[in-house]
Amino acid sequence: MTLVMGILNVTPDSFSDGGRWDSTDAAIEHGFVLHAQGADLVDVGGESTRPGARRVCPVDEQSRILPVIRALVDGGVTVSVDTLNAATAGAAAAAGATVINDVSGGLADPAMASVAADTGADYVAMHWRGHAQDMDAMAGYVDVVRDVHEELSARVAVLTAAGVAPERIILDPGLGFAKRAEHNWALLAHLDAFDDFGLRVMVGASRKRFLRDVLEPQATVLERDLPTAVTSVLAGQAKAWAVRVHDVLGTKAALAVLRSVESARMDP
Repeated sequence: MTLVMGILNVTPDSFSDGGRWDSTDAAIEHGFVLHAQGADLVDVGGESTRPGARRVCPVDEQSRILPVIRALVDGGVTVSVDTLNAATAGAAAAAGATVINDVSGGLADPAMASVAADTGADYVAMHWRGHAQDMDAMAGYVDVVRDVHEELSARVAVLTAAGVAPERIILDPGLGFAKRAEHNWALLAHLDAFDDFGLRVMVGASRKRFLRDVLEPQATVLERDLPTAVTSVLAGQAKAWAVRVHDVLGTKAALAVLRSVESARMDP
């Protein structure tokens, strides 16, 4: 069954929710709402990785997210931390986060692999080529599926060499990161290309720019939730471990339809 990871941006500059959960109290409240809506885990991040976003120092990042993580964990919520920084990942794990979601796959901070190994947390290694200010210029591929596969393979080798157990590694093809729209569609169409790793796969398409392709030009960011739900079904069909989304209720409904259809196919 594909899990639903609810996104909780404790940032003032998120592209999708404009800092609505920037205060500690608002973030905690929204985290519990996501949990009540059926999120299997809540992904707490204190630094925006939208195109063009500026870096946040780890001290500020931790001041944003650690109180939120502690409160959610104390309330029975399974929490992941969305961070590029090894120090933040370690502090979040100490606060109770059980998953480290690193959009750089360990490339942004060389200490991340050892922190992931030491904490024993599950580790999401996303395909990444550079920071938010630069990544759009790095969207050059000969064959995007093959190239992403090869680059993720290199990350897996580094992680396992650092002592991260393979069963703890989750791969993310990095939709929207150093990729043009056609690259994202190709990766969605060929998620099965990552099956040969024998590792779990996570897909994060929620509200991203390439989904504008199927909408009217004047569509809002929130109107990307419907095509996001469709991508979640595609990920579910490809047996993805999880989808990372803003709209938990819509995603749960979409995946419930998929489960019903698959169950009907199995009936004699």
